[in-house]
Amino acid sequence: MKDGPDISRIAALIGDPARANILTALMAGKALTATELAGEAGVTVQTASAHLSKLEAAEMIQCRKSGRHKYFTLGNDDVAHALEALMGLAAGAGHLRTRTGPRDAALREARVCYSHLAGEKGIALYQGLLARGMLHETGEAVTLTAKGEVFLTDFGVDLAALKRSKTPLCRSCLDWSARQTHLAGSVGRAILAQMQALGWAQREDGTRVVRFSPKGEAAFRDAFGPV
Repeated sequence: MKDGPDISRIAALIGDPARANILTALMAGKALTATELAGEAGVTVQTASAHLSKLEAAEMIQCRKSGRHKYFTLGNDDVAHALEALMGLAAGAGHLRTRTGPRDAALREARVCYSHLAGEKGIALYQGLLARGMLHETGEAVTLTAKGEVFLTDFGVDLAALKRSKTPLCRSCLDWSARQTHLAGSVGRAILAQMQALGWAQREDGTRVVRFSPKGEAAFRDAFGPV
C-alpha cells in the first residue's frame, strides 16, 4: 500500500454527478436542506440523503440542526478551494456543461465563491489590492501589509476580530472562469460582507451571482480600479 493521503476516496465522492451538483450548490455559502439539495442534484430526497451521509462522513460537508430541520454547508474553506480548483481544471480542459443560459455571463462577472468574491470583480479586487500595496504576494503566499490593515479598518472591517479567528487572513484562490487569482480567507470574506453592508452589491436569490448597483460599481472602481 502506498503512503500518503488517499485522494481516490475524495475523487470518488466528487466524481458522482449528483454529489458534484450538491457540492456545487453549497459553493454559494448558503445552508440548504436535503430537499433543496435533492432538487439541485436531480434526485429523490431519499437518494440525496444517502449522498449527504457519505459526504458528511468524509467531512466534506457539515450538518447543522435548527429545530426539526437539518441544514447542510460545505465542511470548510479547504473544500471550497478544492472545488474551485477542480472547476478551473475542468474549464481549462474544455469539460463544460452543455446547458448555458443568461446567468453564465453574470457568474463570470461577479459571484460568490463560498464566502468571498469571485469572477471578474474578484480578480479586479485582488489585483487592485496588490497594485495599491495592500497585499503582498510571494508565490502562492498572500499577506496583508500595514497599508492594507489601515485600509481595512477605514473600510469598516473589524481586523482585530479577524486576527482572533483560526481562518487565515488571506489566501489565494484560483478563479475557475478566468483562471486567475482572487482573494479568499477571512479578509476576502470580510470585504464582500462589507460591500453588501454598504449597499454596493447584493446576492441574487437562489444563485451564486453577485450584482453591483450603479453606485456600487462606481465605488468599487474608486477603491480597487486601476491606479
